[in-house]
Parts: sequence; structure tokens; C-alpha cells
Amino acid sequence: MEKRYSIHPTQAKQFGTEEIRKNFLVENLFLADEVSLCYSLDDRIIVGGVTPVSTEVKLESHDFIKADYFLERRELGIFNIGDSGKIIVDGEEYILQNRDCLYIGLGCKDIKFVSDAESNPAKFYLVSAPAHKHYPIQHVAFKDVPGDAMGSQETANKRTIRRMIHEKGIQSCQLCMGMTELESGNVWNSMPPHVHDRRVEVYMYFDMKKDAIMFHMMGEPDETRHIVMKNEEAVISPPWSIHCGAATSSYTFIWAMAGENYTYEDMDTFPLSDMK
Repeated sequence: MEKRYSIHPTQAKQFGTEEIRKNFLVENLFLADEVSLCYSLDDRIIVGGVTPVSTEVKLESHDFIKADYFLERRELGIFNIGDSGKIIVDGEEYILQNRDCLYIGLGCKDIKFVSDAESNPAKFYLVSAPAHKHYPIQHVAFKDVPGDAMGSQETANKRTIRRMIHEKGIQSCQLCMGMTELESGNVWNSMPPHVHDRRVEVYMYFDMKKDAIMFHMMGEPDETRHIVMKNEEAVISPPWSIHCGAATSSYTFIWAMAGENYTYEDMDTFPLSDMK
């Protein structure tokens, strides 16, 4: 587990390319038979990946969180972006197909990850936030979640948003997660962009073509920066930052939020004319 500190917007304005990447980009999420985690002091959100290939992989606690077990004071949202696999929670098995979601609440102790086939492993994407009460484990299949059509072909942002963990879906303390798919020929997401001072957000981009790159936009509306990203990488968006992007091909991304407000629609918009 690596640790990221909170960054003030005036500090971020002074960053060069390497400093921006070091503080906000999360790489190497999916390593064979390992748990890869990044702990951010922005709302104490943890982002990570687990790719069980030849063995069962267990989610352990870490000295950063000073807990006897990982979910002693936390909750966890998981998406499988690989082939089929299962998650074993305190002896109970949950099968996750590609793009399925699982929520695991506070107090669950023993969490293990297994792929169905070593040649085609599962890739479990994890996001965790502090929790104050227990909510039951819930699994939702991707095919059972209706999507909301957004954008248009004319503006190159025709996409479908699916909300999984939110106030009207899987219940949680503060974690909010979902998935957005861009249709072929569309590249822009979340435009016009917004901020929400009440919570941090993390984007994890995947389903990108081998040689494709993503230009993720961040920063204050009148002081923007960009990060060049590749497939299966994540970016931490602090509460003061916009978060939007465009890629050289269509793609899918998982968004995750945690913080003061649990309401998905809570966001502060601004006119595009204010962007610089």
C-alpha cells in the first residue's frame, strides 16, 4: 500500500508533469497474485486491485489504517473487470462475472479472491472508505442494472451511466460507485465538468485499446492541468478539482466517491466559458 497526501490547489498549480503524476495517478493496479493498494488522505479513500492467477489472494490489513483486519472500520466496493471469479467473505462465496459489483460492509473479517481460470483471470477493482455502521453484503450483476443514456454523437460524448452503490441502489455508509460506458466513436466524458467540495472522486479507466491514451483533465476550473493515462489506471480527483477527459478511442470507466455527502447529484457546475 502506498500513501498519498492531500494537496492544496495553490500547491498543485506549481506542479510539473512528474509531480502531477506522482500525486494523483495510480498505476500498476492489477499485478498477478498480489493486492495493490493506494491510500489517499483525501477522505481517506483506498483504491486498489487484486488479480488472482495461480493462487487465492487474501485482503489483509495494513499499518496505515491501524486495524486488526481491513474492514474493522471500513466498507468496500468491488468491480470485476476481468474474466469470471469469486470472492469469499467469511466463508460465503460470491460469483462475479465481468463488470459485476459487490459491496462488503463494515465488520467482515476474512476476504479472499479467486479466479475461475488461471489462463483468464479475474481482475477485481477495489475502493474502500471509512464506515460508521454495518450494511449487508450485496451483489449486483451488470446485466441487471438499467443504464441512463447521456450525451450525444454530435458532441462525441454519447454514453451510458450505471449506478451500483448509491442512495437508491446498494446501500452504504458513504461509498458511491458506478460505471460509465462510452459508445464507439465517442471520447468525451463528464463534459461540461463539475466539482464537489464535499467529496473526493476516483476514476479508473479501462476497456481502452492497446495503444490508446486518455487525457484526464483536472485542476480548478480556471487553472486546469492534464494527466496522460493508459488502460487500467486510476486518477484521484480531490474535492476542489474538475474531473473529465477525452481519449483516442472509446472506453469505460468506474467512478467512486466518498466524503461528506452521499447524494449522487451533489455537484457544483460552472459555465465552460470560465475554463482556462
